[in-house]
Amino acid sequence: MVGIKGTGMAALAEILVARGATLTGSDVPEVFYTDVILSSLGIRPFTSFAPENVGKSTQLVIHSSAYDRGANPELREAERRRIPTVKYTEALGALSSASRSTGIAGVHGKTTTTGLAGTILGALELPCTVLAGSSISGFGDRCTLIKGDTYFVAETCEYQRNFLDFNPVRILLTSVESDHHDCFPTYENILSAFMQYIDKLPQFGELIYCVDDPGAREAAKMIFSSRPDIFFTGYGERADGAFRVRIHGIKNERLVFSLKGFGGEFRLRVPGRHNALNAAGAIALAVSILREEKGEVSIADIGKIRAAVESFSGSKRRSEIKGEAGGVLVIDDYGHHPTAIKTTLAGLKEFYPGRRLVVDFMSHTYSRTAALIDSFAASFSSADEVILHKIYASAREAPDGSVSGEILSEKTRRRHRNVKYFEEVLDAREYLSKTLKKGDLFVTMGAGDNWRLGEAVLEDRRKS
Repeated sequence: MVGIKGTGMAALAEILVARGATLTGSDVPEVFYTDVILSSLGIRPFTSFAPENVGKSTQLVIHSSAYDRGANPELREAERRRIPTVKYTEALGALSSASRSTGIAGVHGKTTTTGLAGTILGALELPCTVLAGSSISGFGDRCTLIKGDTYFVAETCEYQRNFLDFNPVRILLTSVESDHHDCFPTYENILSAFMQYIDKLPQFGELIYCVDDPGAREAAKMIFSSRPDIFFTGYGERADGAFRVRIHGIKNERLVFSLKGFGGEFRLRVPGRHNALNAAGAIALAVSILREEKGEVSIADIGKIRAAVESFSGSKRRSEIKGEAGGVLVIDDYGHHPTAIKTTLAGLKEFYPGRRLVVDFMSHTYSRTAALIDSFAASFSSADEVILHKIYASAREAPDGSVSGEILSEKTRRRHRNVKYFEEVLDAREYLSKTLKKGDLFVTMGAGDNWRLGEAVLEDRRKS
């Protein structure tokens, strides 16, 4: 496995080892959290790339999309020896063909929904394997839950249409809107990709979709005319059936909601009304699999689902509590799209109503920032103070001077009364050490490396 330390690659390694494969792998020498996972599997990766790393008995080479077949020496060696070589997404697709598979897809909410689904399926003791895009606390802080191979549930990504390698019998669709503008310049482009994915469902496959999301609703409506042979299950506050959500508010630091088709309340310990929708989608998926496996859903099953939903404590970088020091609570979140920022901050404000909310955001990619800059500027309405930085660049694009972190901060100031700009992330450290006070909630957001600032804030406050 070339690039074996990547989150998805290490998770795939866990699944392959559980199914009897013998693995070797290579990656860069830097230590990642996945090193612990690989070590527990008995895998000690090569820390450089060399032709001799491809052992004589190697039958298959899987590589991360970060490595090019024409440039990486191990991939060139595999080609020279005519060893079959596949990308990570292709390997995941082959794995999905061996089980009754569900792809969890959408611009927002994939990881949390996958984590919730896995937590529920595990509680129901169904024979399943679950793969999420980040470590889940309920999975033992890993990305995988391995309880059997009859069913496979995986987070599937739309970027570069990677999810088209997956072979689902069910798709859970959380949301569709403009994103990844380097490969989907328009909304129509990204909608078309999701339509292609849904169309991969076999006859009598199932689309579970969020009725509250305009893009998911549009995708379901459009595919219905050409695919009347698949089942459509809606969830959300606007849904008609059993998975219609009613949100009751916050009680004792739990988000309380109910579903039309089930008696009683469900409780979530992760903030945000959007997470009630994610939970409803995960419950709908679990009920569908449960009915296939057992033919019915018992009262005892519903009790297990209810307990599993409340036990879910989140995933890495999704409203993740990093710690509290000197009365300041620090949370880190991966939200890097205006819709995710707006809903996450609104959820945090509702969950922690007595705290001043200070958010530090680092925008990711020039193309996304340029395309959505006005939406970004308007997404911080729930925050009491906003701190911004330079754009966190991607290796896949270069700046053209049309957009910058400073331009984003200027636009944000027109919408928000309290905005500060620091070019480098840690440049804000001294300012925060003077201005954060007991009772504040400090949130780092984005797909960049500004999470470092949250750790610095905790370190400073523990010393003071």
